[in-house]
Amino acid sequence: MNSREWYAGHREDFRRLVFEPMAELVCALAPTVNGIDPLIVTEPKTDRTISRVYRDTRYSRDKLLYREEMWISLKRDKRRFPQFPEFFFAFGPYGFSVGCGCYEMKPESLEALRRLILMRDPVFLAAFGSFCSQDRFALWGQKYKRTRYPDQPEDVRDWLDRKSLSLVRESKDAALLFSEGLAQSLADDIRMLAPMYRLLLLAEGEVLE
Repeated sequence: MNSREWYAGHREDFRRLVFEPMAELVCALAPTVNGIDPLIVTEPKTDRTISRVYRDTRYSRDKLLYREEMWISLKRDKRRFPQFPEFFFAFGPYGFSVGCGCYEMKPESLEALRRLILMRDPVFLAAFGSFCSQDRFALWGQKYKRTRYPDQPEDVRDWLDRKSLSLVRESKDAALLFSEGLAQSLADDIRMLAPMYRLLLLAEGEVLE
C-alpha cells in the first residue's frame, strides 16, 4: 500500500480525511497558542504547521515513501527562530501524542536551561510546579548515565540530567481522536503546557542575549 500508485489513487481521500481536518485543527488551536506567544505560526499549510506526507528516504533503511504518522507543529518561524520550542500533536496507527519541547536542543541552550533551574528562576518554578501538580504529561528526554548534580533533589535532577527536555502525553483514545471534542482537549493540553513553553523560550532568550 505504501506506493506511488496507491497514493495516486487515494490522493483525494488523503486531502479530505487527513489534511483538511488537520488544517481545521490548526485554525482551532490558533487563538490558544497565539495567546501564549503571538509569534507562533498558525498558517494551516504543509511545512508551516503540517507535516509532509512524503518521507525523506535518503537516509532511511526501509525506503517507505509515505509517512504512517502525521503531525502538527506550532512554533515560531523556523527560518528566523531555528530550534525554538514548539507545541506538537502527532497521530498514527497506534494512537496520538501531544506535547511541548524542542526537537534538538543546542548545548548552549541546555546550559542556559540548567542555569535557570539551578538558580530556581520563577519561570522554572512555575513550570516545575505545574508539572508536579498533574499526572497527564511525562518528562521526556534521554538522560545522562551519571548525574552532574548529586546535591540537587531527585525530582530536580530529573530535569537537569537530560540531553533534551519535553513534556509529552501519549494516548490510544481513538474515540477522542475522531471526536468533535479533540480541538478543545488539545487546547486544554496546550494551556497546561504553557509554563514549560515559557521556560524553554526563556532558555533560548538567554542564549540569544
